[in-house]
Amino acid sequence: MAFSDIISIFQWWLLLFVMGILFYPVSSRLFSVFSDKGYIFSKILSISVATYITFVLGTIGIIRFASIPTPLFALILLGTLIFLQAVFLKTFSLRAAWRKEPPSVLLLIVFEELLFGGALFLWSYIRSFQPDINGLEKLMDYGFINSILRSDAFPPKDMWFTPFSINYYYFGHLLTAVLTKLAAIPSEITYNLMIASLFALTMCSSFSIGYNLFANVLKKAGRLSFTCGVAAALLVTFSGNLHSVYAFFSAYSTQNPVPFWDLVFSPSTFPNSYWYPNATRFIYNTIHEFPLYSFIVSDLHGHVLSIPFVLTIIALCLKAVLNKTIRFWDIVLFSFFIALCYMTNAWDAPIYFFLISLVFIYVSYRNTFPIISFLLKSFLPFAALLAGGAILFSLPFSLFFAPFASGIGVLCAPDFLVQIKHLGPFLFEAQHCQKSPAWQLLILYGFFYFWVASLFVFILKRKRTTSSDDFVLILSFISTILILIPEIIYAKDIYPAHFRANTMFKLSYQAFIMLSLSSAYISVRILAFLQKQIRKIFSLAFLFFLVGCILYAIVLSYLIFAISGYYGSLSKTHGLNGISYLKNRYPADYEAIMWLKKNISGQPVILEAQGESFTDFSRVSSNTGLPTVLGWMVHEWLWRKTYDVPAPRIADVKTLYESESVKETKRLLSLHDVSYVFLGELERQKYQVFEKKFASLGRVTYQYGNTKIYRIN
Repeated sequence: MAFSDIISIFQWWLLLFVMGILFYPVSSRLFSVFSDKGYIFSKILSISVATYITFVLGTIGIIRFASIPTPLFALILLGTLIFLQAVFLKTFSLRAAWRKEPPSVLLLIVFEELLFGGALFLWSYIRSFQPDINGLEKLMDYGFINSILRSDAFPPKDMWFTPFSINYYYFGHLLTAVLTKLAAIPSEITYNLMIASLFALTMCSSFSIGYNLFANVLKKAGRLSFTCGVAAALLVTFSGNLHSVYAFFSAYSTQNPVPFWDLVFSPSTFPNSYWYPNATRFIYNTIHEFPLYSFIVSDLHGHVLSIPFVLTIIALCLKAVLNKTIRFWDIVLFSFFIALCYMTNAWDAPIYFFLISLVFIYVSYRNTFPIISFLLKSFLPFAALLAGGAILFSLPFSLFFAPFASGIGVLCAPDFLVQIKHLGPFLFEAQHCQKSPAWQLLILYGFFYFWVASLFVFILKRKRTTSSDDFVLILSFISTILILIPEIIYAKDIYPAHFRANTMFKLSYQAFIMLSLSSAYISVRILAFLQKQIRKIFSLAFLFFLVGCILYAIVLSYLIFAISGYYGSLSKTHGLNGISYLKNRYPADYEAIMWLKKNISGQPVILEAQGESFTDFSRVSSNTGLPTVLGWMVHEWLWRKTYDVPAPRIADVKTLYESESVKETKRLLSLHDVSYVFLGELERQKYQVFEKKFASLGRVTYQYGNTKIYRIN
């Protein structure tokens, strides 16, 4: 890794450190019941509020995001953050917030900051072995960030469908853009730094939740609290599922998985060509990813960008359970983060609305209250206030966004309902009857439910629970529902065969996070209770401990398979520049793209070759943020809800490159408001380019090798 990359990492860490320190007075007040005073969540609160302020000011036109100089932008955010804290705290004294903390709290805070910095540097280093912003949906995510960085107003322009705005959940990409602007580091580097930051925030937030879960059991922090925090950080951030056990058995056909016990046990050929993505595509025609896989492949997608938000909601819920109350400011914060979840990864909003509602019921309801009276007098007003606040906070986004789900499909609907086809929002589609085999669900979630079942046995034996036990039971209950929902219904989208893939993906991802936190707590809780019995070899407690260790080893071994599968032997670093791969793949196009990034301001439309999703097509618009006529077709089809809207542009782009008619070309250039025409390697590969006409319609404004950029008159 080059010295310049190390400087960029340090610069990025320093920005996050300062923002966290700035918001610590708020987090210490909000999380006063936590042993660490919610230190790590001060970073998340600070960058979330700063981004939201930018979002609102940019939407109503008070600031011009792309044009405002970084020092002025930072000054505006700094002043606004201090003002908001003064309103919340009635006063603002950063020095007083730190002076009142005892040494034990300060020591824990120092540890968490070192853990965060170490995790940030670690994953930045890992990314340096394969930093390319290429493959899967990286070009899409990077395109959103670059389009936002060029936008003066929000919503930002869709770089793949001019002149429309992005019709997607882009708040997390905006957060990345805001940090990019504040850090004054190029986006091709901050893309990878953001992945590393999400990794570090996930690890530290999970540690804090696990630590404080167990500190409540002991009524004080200690060695077991620290152990629980480490276990939570490991499971949420580093673990996979029991699918890793297949590394000990002969290979199976990816399209036709079979139980590992039906395969030949082959430890001598370990890891048996184990392919790490299979753990996320195990159930037929579905997706069931988890955080580690996301960090490995490094798509800066909504479900990853939302992780800090959902962990903050979980932490706030834990705080409410420990305090046994939910106050007004808690409701405001819950509403705020539900709105952020909706604008970043929409599925998370109803999931965590449900969690917050259950927590409210837990802390508010007493058996002496009639249930109807409780619902009418307490819960319904709370739910209305929570939902209303979330709607209000997300209004600047919702006004410009059209959801692209088109109904709720019912799996295995009976024939008489299939004849009806739909009833209200419910759809009854023929040949839509996919179910997950129980043995596959066991492999995906067996690790977690081993611990959940153990907790039930533990509770039955002790006949009492702590508030931490109760909270973990709530998390496990919600997770179970999330896993079962895709076996009953699915959200209708454009994918014919993978019709329940997105539903399972979005729901099971959150179930994995909550079950990981739960399992970390349960394992430490029970093993701490059994620690004396464990010393007796061949005892039941020792056997339980041994099984638990084996299960931990299996799920954590996924880290080794995934890193070696994606990053290889980690023998040669390539730095953090995510677009340097273009130098080797399309050297002339790379130079042209860099010229565009440096010399073209605003967002004039540039014409480039149109191609299929997950390919190198649309590389100009994605790498510069300049909008093009049409990018990845299937993605635009999904975002515009119908094929008929983007489809005609396929022919338009082909005509623009191939037609010999100057008149027709001029008409289409005018129709799509094209200012620049890019002629690079992919354009010449895909089209029979009739280049002469562009000389009469404009002039060559840039040329390197065989790559040219025409400026249209």
